[in-house]
Amino acid sequence: MRCLEVMKITEILRLKEMGYFTYREIGESVGCSKTTVGEILSRCKQCGLTYKDAQSMTQDQINELVYPDAFGPKQVKEEPDWEKIHARLQSSKRVNLQYIWEEEYRPEHPDGYSYSRFCAKYAEWKKATGKKVVLPQEREPGKEMFIDWIGDTLPCVTDYDTGEIHDAHFFVTTLGDSSYPFVEAFPDETQLNWNQGHIDALSWYGGLPRIFVPDNCKTAVVHTNLYNPELNHAYRELARHYNVAIIPARIVKPRDKASVESSVGWLETWLLEWLDGKIYFSFEALNHDIRERVSELSKKNFKHREGSRESVFIALDKPNLRDLPPATFESFITKTVNRVPNNYHLEYDGFYYSVPYIYYDQPAVMHVFAKKIEIYSKNYERIAIHQRRFSGRRYVTESIHMPENHRAVVEFRSYNGAYYRTKAATIGESTYKFISTLLESADFEEQAYKSCMGIINFSRKYGDSRVEKACKKALALNSVTYTTLKNILKNHQEDQPLLTHDTDAESPTPYHENLRVGEWV
Repeated sequence: MRCLEVMKITEILRLKEMGYFTYREIGESVGCSKTTVGEILSRCKQCGLTYKDAQSMTQDQINELVYPDAFGPKQVKEEPDWEKIHARLQSSKRVNLQYIWEEEYRPEHPDGYSYSRFCAKYAEWKKATGKKVVLPQEREPGKEMFIDWIGDTLPCVTDYDTGEIHDAHFFVTTLGDSSYPFVEAFPDETQLNWNQGHIDALSWYGGLPRIFVPDNCKTAVVHTNLYNPELNHAYRELARHYNVAIIPARIVKPRDKASVESSVGWLETWLLEWLDGKIYFSFEALNHDIRERVSELSKKNFKHREGSRESVFIALDKPNLRDLPPATFESFITKTVNRVPNNYHLEYDGFYYSVPYIYYDQPAVMHVFAKKIEIYSKNYERIAIHQRRFSGRRYVTESIHMPENHRAVVEFRSYNGAYYRTKAATIGESTYKFISTLLESADFEEQAYKSCMGIINFSRKYGDSRVEKACKKALALNSVTYTTLKNILKNHQEDQPLLTHDTDAESPTPYHENLRVGEWV
């Protein structure tokens, strides 16, 4: 028979002892059949259980008496050390209950609890010991800045030249009572970008909190420990510069930084969904749109409190921030170059940055920041500074770093048809028409660029007036070529009248030995 609830067993005993109800009526009252009522009363009679006794007994005690086969004495399994298991879970994000059950509990207790029972017993222990109770967190305005990376990334930055797509990683902070957010996209989650995110966030807020509350990532904490976490050296230096304390959140499921955790979820919906499908050709353009979007979202009113993130920030958090120091912290890594190569470009992370060519074959030092590259000579004199590249052209070159002949080549390669037409127009109308005709007659416009450059350069040697007349005569001759123009100028023929042969036009050409018969009629 199926096991009835203890409450129903007790009610059956009570109704039976009243003396005037049939088994059918008792069954209808407690919601079971008359047969089940008879079976329960028979079992109670066998074990001597009365209604008075049942009132003072626990559920387990009643079940063991009524259903000895199902709830009677069993082999008692050794209870795991739940306190130790809980501490093990708290020690690392990589450890979960299934790992502990499979790798640590089951090998030592092959006849122990099944996985489902193991989880259920752990949940009962947590509930009984108050481990599931949450401590309310009331934030003091302007005191803490909470920091994290959004877990999701977006493939939204495309290399304009190669078409390669880069994932954007989103650094996010929230501040104090308002949870006012700051978000910035980076190509990766390196130490430089972690520190740069803090620097830009403080600039966004326009002041300093007293405490940083980061997640336990490697860019913040080298070794996690509840009482004495080992902080990352570069991160600690940043905090010292700004005179801010670092108190990492507790590991696994931290309630300490619930504001940033909830903001991450909010931003994943209202920011990342808004960005999904958009394409940018630089992180600068992406971050410009992010800041405008976050500023707009921060003006939305709270659902369960007065005001918005922005209004509460302005009213409560911002007045409690300390002033920023005069100098901004700059975090960088150093790369030593033994000698500058003959192309006077130094490589970092797949991109090449120019230095003045006079430093060829000399040692140099690169200071790599999150957003810029600085290059120093062997005497620690800064010789170049570039915006750091993550996409686009591989070579980042300043023209002033080139020797003169290299600048001339690069300048020539940058000219196009529009350039040559513009230059020709400054010489004269016929020169403009000559250049345009020359460009249009080529199979590919680029094939005529060298000739155009030569024609423009004629004005330096012969002057604009002679070149204009020569172009006019060449057009009249219907011979628009570089060689024709060169011969006209060389032989001073631009002022000579065109020869006409109208009187001889109808006279046949006399035969001579060099004329092919087929051409003489």
